[in-house]
Amino acid sequence: MKTSAVRLYGKNDLRMEVFELPAINDDEILAKVVSDSICMSSYKATKQGADHKRVPDNVHENPIIIGHEFSGEILEVGSKWQHKFNNGDKFSIQPALNYKGSLDAPGYSFQYIGGNASHIIIPNEVMEVDCLLSYNGEGFFPASLSEPMSCIVGAFHASYHIKNGTYIHEMGIKEGGNLAILAGAGPMGLGAIDYALHCDRKPGILVVTDIDDDKLSRAESLFSAQKASAQGVKLVYLNTAKSKDPKADLLSLTEGNGFDDVFVFAPVKPVIEQADSILAKDGCLNFFAGPTDPEFKAELNFYNVHYAFTHIVGTSGGNTDDMRKSLELMSAEVINPAVMITHVGGLDAVVNTTKNLPNIPGGKKLIYTNISLPLFALTDLPELAKTDPFYKGLLDIVAKNAFIWNLEAENYILEHGTAI
Repeated sequence: MKTSAVRLYGKNDLRMEVFELPAINDDEILAKVVSDSICMSSYKATKQGADHKRVPDNVHENPIIIGHEFSGEILEVGSKWQHKFNNGDKFSIQPALNYKGSLDAPGYSFQYIGGNASHIIIPNEVMEVDCLLSYNGEGFFPASLSEPMSCIVGAFHASYHIKNGTYIHEMGIKEGGNLAILAGAGPMGLGAIDYALHCDRKPGILVVTDIDDDKLSRAESLFSAQKASAQGVKLVYLNTAKSKDPKADLLSLTEGNGFDDVFVFAPVKPVIEQADSILAKDGCLNFFAGPTDPEFKAELNFYNVHYAFTHIVGTSGGNTDDMRKSLELMSAEVINPAVMITHVGGLDAVVNTTKNLPNIPGGKKLIYTNISLPLFALTDLPELAKTDPFYKGLLDIVAKNAFIWNLEAENYILEHGTAI
């Protein structure tokens, strides 16, 4: 079977190509990818090429398919896995396989599996470690977003606190505590706000900072203080760029006590140091955003590490249980990761979008991998609809849903979009 896919050959060398997939082995699965959301991690892999920890050294000879936040439909199951999977099953994949200690992951390390492809071969190791997850919900894009949501769930689980006089780590954010999400009005920050308001260990106070008024306004329109209050959480948004003393302003929101949990959603030295400066006793700094520079450093107050027991954690993705939790919450409509999506496009938009991802404003870029479609912002639909009936039909759907992506919009794209 032929597949159309975007493959990485080296630093900044992405190519959209059509090539033949080999016949599957008895322990493999053939699948059609329907949707993939582009992650900043794919930009980092593209920028670093073989220097990336998950990208093979011989990628220039054996290119890999990029993309790891994807969902699709199973087409053919090898005999080894026919007891567990069936043709026609919908699926999502947890890319952090940790197979026999290896860092290899779909979207970074394999020739025949990645999210930015029309068709893929799922290798045996994905099933061996139980990372091929059945999805019974409607549509495909929610399952694509279950991977980034699992990263958020995992980060909340990885934070920890220590009860006085013990050495036992109590995992998770402090229930009823003070939580800050710094640089938190981007797509992943929106997901973190949603999860913080609906998880089983809610904070008492949630403060979200950013330096972009437009992002903060959008976050507030999606998650208002009133909605948060209904969940028992006091929610405050703060533009730290407009503050003469951000540290003092942040601490004042906790009556000077500091924050029990601080998440850093941008790999920026001053933001990390600001996070460190507002920690409460036993405060946990969670460095969520991964840097591209392997020598990236920031200063920490080690006096507080010693006397106030402050500490730092970092996570790079969630695990399979985190992903299952994400799928469960989405299926129950407790959380709505569609709020992350601000742009939509087809497979032929992937190369330019991935290479320029940091320069494209907004949130998640959702790709339909069997469709040819330039990347567009949902907010651009009114202008696009003036000259193109395709966009007019899509505008009618998303406008009535506050310009939030939804199942009806996905079905419209899949039915009316141009096949790749």
